[in-house]
Amino acid sequence: MTSSPAPRPPLDLDRVAAPAGWRVEVVESTPSTNAAVVERARGGEQPGLVLVTEHQTAGRGRLDRSWETPARSSLTFSVLLRPDVPPASWSWLPLLTGYAVQAALADRLPDVALKWPNDVLVDDGSGTGRKVCGILVERVETDDGPVAVVGVGINVDQTLDELPVALATSVSLETGEPVERTGLLSQVLGSLRGLQGLLDDVESLRRAYADVCVTLGRTVDVHLPGGDVRRGEALDIDASGALVVGTDDGAFTVAAGDVVHVRPA
Repeated sequence: MTSSPAPRPPLDLDRVAAPAGWRVEVVESTPSTNAAVVERARGGEQPGLVLVTEHQTAGRGRLDRSWETPARSSLTFSVLLRPDVPPASWSWLPLLTGYAVQAALADRLPDVALKWPNDVLVDDGSGTGRKVCGILVERVETDDGPVAVVGVGINVDQTLDELPVALATSVSLETGEPVERTGLLSQVLGSLRGLQGLLDDVESLRRAYADVCVTLGRTVDVHLPGGDVRRGEALDIDASGALVVGTDDGAFTVAAGDVVHVRPA
């Protein structure tokens, strides 16, 4: 007889260390935290809202890819921000978010790294790695001006059978230990808030991001909309956060919104 898995404890809102000026709400279930925060932003919600769900039932990733996890197995949340930076710096928000999550996980996962533009993964030396976190950032126009909805989904406690794809992993699978999600949420929110100032210094952010990006230095296939694939060496991240790829015909750049996939060749 197979025993049932141990029940997963809920997040303890009273113990979440919210950054100054941020307001954390936890709901039991929602189709998509990003969609919920977008709706609230358009209704007049002020920046600083953090909406966390114990069970996201119809989440969206980049390019509208679907994403769902078992209840209480992940950290799934969206943050409403209004960055006080020039419009050109907004393109760095997805990369900054990935860098903040990577920094928050680094003490638990020594091999945690970034795959351009914003996947957080455990590096296995292949350049693909095992994905532990996905990020979706949306710009929303409101009556008070543009805001950013920053969505984060971290695989925390999933078993191998519960992961959506073969190249995914969870924090507990990598560490071999159960993970206390309330403390991890506080750590990730603190990292995101603390590193937000790097948007004022994108050159420092570019260097910091490049240091932990396993895409750079590898030969990659850039899959473009329409089915085109271009192969080259990932050389650098430019001042806008775009990937610079070198080919025999010269270098070209691609922004995050311009690609379907960037994969090791």
